[in-house]
Amino acid sequence: MKLTPVGIDIAKRVFQVHYVDAETGEIVNRQIKRAKFLEHFVNRAPCLIGMEACGGSQHWARQLTKLGHEVKLMPAGFVKAFNIRNKSDAADARAIWLAVQQPGKAVAVKSEAQQAVLALHRMRQQLVKFRTMQINSLRGLLAEYGEVMGKGRAALDKAIPAVLAGITDRLPMVLIDTLREQWNGLTKLDDQIAVIERRLRQWMLEDKAVKAITAIPGVGVLTATAAVATMGDAKSFRSGREFAAWIGLVPKQTGSGGKVTLLGINRRGDTYLRTLLIHGARSVLYHAKEPSSWVEQISKRRPPNVVIVALANKMARTIWAILAHERSYQMGHVSAKPV
Repeated sequence: MKLTPVGIDIAKRVFQVHYVDAETGEIVNRQIKRAKFLEHFVNRAPCLIGMEACGGSQHWARQLTKLGHEVKLMPAGFVKAFNIRNKSDAADARAIWLAVQQPGKAVAVKSEAQQAVLALHRMRQQLVKFRTMQINSLRGLLAEYGEVMGKGRAALDKAIPAVLAGITDRLPMVLIDTLREQWNGLTKLDDQIAVIERRLRQWMLEDKAVKAITAIPGVGVLTATAAVATMGDAKSFRSGREFAAWIGLVPKQTGSGGKVTLLGINRRGDTYLRTLLIHGARSVLYHAKEPSSWVEQISKRRPPNVVIVALANKMARTIWAILAHERSYQMGHVSAKPV
């Protein structure tokens, strides 16, 4: 049975819905208040509902799926190409209605548990970012008084006690106390980050999929939990190559007249997961006791950064293969078909 496509532009209070009535052919583009939104779809025949993957879309996708509808979440960049007029709620809903009928890779609808794990990752990422900003701020403020310290947390912790003691006689005590409080506040951030990492590690022990992919060299608790939660259902990807491309670990292409030129990685997809995979690949390249023969061979032919991205790509394809085929990791395993 062909499902009726519906485009929905979600918002805080009023949702815009666009579809064509299958019986009358009438073009419907109307507003529905948030409280009445699910009620509108309760007694309707199953529809193909398209929404932009934005704040709140995962919640509404789960609710609409429970009502028997098929939901397709799409990146905002994909939908934007179909909005050919001025931006408005009605125009956005029409653009989503057009986009949902086109072939394209949808954003996975995640369970509440998977979203909870991603929420922990986002909070940890924010704390790490704030800690880095705090370190750089302290170094910059002290540099204004001629006190220059090396980069990194270790250099700051080593030098700042002597620095604060040396400038005590020159500067007001209110500033010295504030700088010391800000430095001590880094320890509180460390504790908060450690607590989140401990909770992620506990989730890893309880989840078989996460535990299975941590056996891959370069895949730790952060990468494993983020990969499983971000991917959703591994079988929604046709191959490991598609998953790696979805993350953005494949080169951009440009060309004309039949000549194709490969550039750097396209940086599409999930930036956070791609960053974790690249960091993991870097640790394997520089710190592995016994690197695989594949890494050794490609390292002889390509620059280090290219090798790191290639290894991250291979790690992504291995993650997909383990989750999609429900197998354990085997060192040196050769797939019968390209993954």
